[in-house]
Amino acid sequence: MADKQAAYRQLKQDITAGTLGNLYIFHGEETYLREYYLSEVAKKLVPPAFAAFNAHKVEGKGLTVEALTELVEPLPMMAERTLVQVVDMDLFKLPEGQRKALIALLSDFPSHCCLIFVYDQLPYAPNKTVKTLCKAIDAHVSVVQFDKQSRSDLLNWVTRRCKACGKSIDNQTAEHLIFTCGSLMNTLIPEIEKVCAYAKGPAVTKGDITAVAAPVLEAQVFDMTAALARRDFNRSAEILGTLLKLQEEPIMLLAVLGKELRKLYTARLAIDNGLDKFWLMKQWNMRSDYPAKLALEAAGRVSTSWAERAVARCQALDVRMKSVTGANSAGELKQFLMELGQEAEA
Repeated sequence: MADKQAAYRQLKQDITAGTLGNLYIFHGEETYLREYYLSEVAKKLVPPAFAAFNAHKVEGKGLTVEALTELVEPLPMMAERTLVQVVDMDLFKLPEGQRKALIALLSDFPSHCCLIFVYDQLPYAPNKTVKTLCKAIDAHVSVVQFDKQSRSDLLNWVTRRCKACGKSIDNQTAEHLIFTCGSLMNTLIPEIEKVCAYAKGPAVTKGDITAVAAPVLEAQVFDMTAALARRDFNRSAEILGTLLKLQEEPIMLLAVLGKELRKLYTARLAIDNGLDKFWLMKQWNMRSDYPAKLALEAAGRVSTSWAERAVARCQALDVRMKSVTGANSAGELKQFLMELGQEAEA
């Protein structure tokens, strides 16, 4: 299996060593890292005083290969390299003539230019049927994927961001922040700043996070299922009502609720069979034991039969919502939650 992070590690090494290549594709869901390394590349290649002459950023939609060639061919002014960023140019949907021109450009690319195709709104989805283009990209282009960071790297980053805001944070609280707000850096940055500004003491606490952080949908739905598990139907209904007022689609809420109920059922099975959090992490591809521990804690409050019925009824409601025209989806979701709450109390 190919190492998806090899190109990412090589990019970091080349930036440090000043040995950047000529052709790159930047893509992936961690946009904070992508933008950070775009800025680092620019710092290495383009003197700020001459950025207007040597650095160019263009939209890829509608851009022809001929126009792109005109951007990359001019020699740099008072610098060794030029930098060209092309945003959201779908390389694999180019007409055949344009595709051939692109392959020719990649195969004989000017050594003085660094060209980066940035996939921002568009997903990077190589079309293996376009064999000649794929071959040219494999031969000449470094494809750098910016994925979510490893848990240890992300925790260290959260600690540094909090420290920059004048606060400390321990690992358990940082885990809670990531669970609450998601693991994408761009999403975490404003939440860290908000929580640190709110925190009265020298260290961020879980209470600070609960007070002001904006939870992602998955965290809210987990809280809803955890409230059901501890027989707090009022809290569960309150969370659902808030989500519906925010105009979250009922069918989407049901999908996330279904996932959380399946996770709860899996955790209940783990308890029944003497399995630990590491088994649960493997089943759900969890990168941290924090959500596994929360799931096991919630599962300890429900019976196996209740969890099994909840999953089955959620699946049945999903089929109904998708197949019945004009159904009151929000009303049915509220009714489903109320019935789960009543059964949990029984």
